[in-house]
Amino acid sequence: MDWQKGERSRNVEVDRGGGFRFGGGRGLGLGGLIILAILGWVFFRDPTALLDPGGPTNPPAPIGEPAQVDPQQRDFVSAILGSTEKTWGDLFAANGRAYVEPRLDLFSGGVSTACGMASTAVGPFYCPGDQKVYLDLSFFQELQDRFHAAGDFARAYVIAHEVGHHVQNLLGVFDRVRQAREQGVPMEGAEGLSVRQELQADCLAGVWANRSEQRLHWLQEGDVEEALNAASRIGDDTLQRETRGTVVPDSFTHGTSAQRVKWFKAGLESGQVSRCDTFSGEI
Repeated sequence: MDWQKGERSRNVEVDRGGGFRFGGGRGLGLGGLIILAILGWVFFRDPTALLDPGGPTNPPAPIGEPAQVDPQQRDFVSAILGSTEKTWGDLFAANGRAYVEPRLDLFSGGVSTACGMASTAVGPFYCPGDQKVYLDLSFFQELQDRFHAAGDFARAYVIAHEVGHHVQNLLGVFDRVRQAREQGVPMEGAEGLSVRQELQADCLAGVWANRSEQRLHWLQEGDVEEALNAASRIGDDTLQRETRGTVVPDSFTHGTSAQRVKWFKAGLESGQVSRCDTFSGEI
């Protein structure tokens, strides 16, 4: 991927720290448990992943250390984010709307957000409360080492997926999902709202990939396969099989590997937001 062609964003910021580690010898209490439950819903992650894995003898420690960011990695993130701004700015303008650009916060270890405290364990995420994408760059190494999904376009897909959540927020999807949840529609499960929302973000990432390629001609041989491999490697069924040895569809939050590939390809091949309706019918 010739990512150097991308427009640079002015919305990348480096977090200067200030968060605190969950757990570590102190009971969370009711308030802490409520915060974890909220984070689990907002980030669509297992909230226990936010807990310090250390034993009870480990004292609480700050995790919001100033992020040490490699200049080239920051430039890469800026180029990808900038290309999403151009893509979505044009698409929103074509429909008579202004695109509000999200900010992207590069943090290390842990970070304080409008959605609460979060640690690196939750992975990259989007917080609708402050309209920010949060990314610990160490995830890119984990993407390569743990998920076996290397390559620049695989990394770009991760960023574009989180920006897809921002697009959903601007379009009112988050509000509609929240209303449906309050009416008793289940969040988790193979047909749950969480899976449908995540698959739509995959599709929107595909729309970005299509539109940015038309404009920049920056994809190279093997790039599409990198992104499809990344989508496949982080499917619920694949992750559960690797970590638990069994697959439990009732606990799905992001969709199967096949679904994630399917919906990313739907956006990639069409370049049309209208092809990203994951809330109607089968997924």
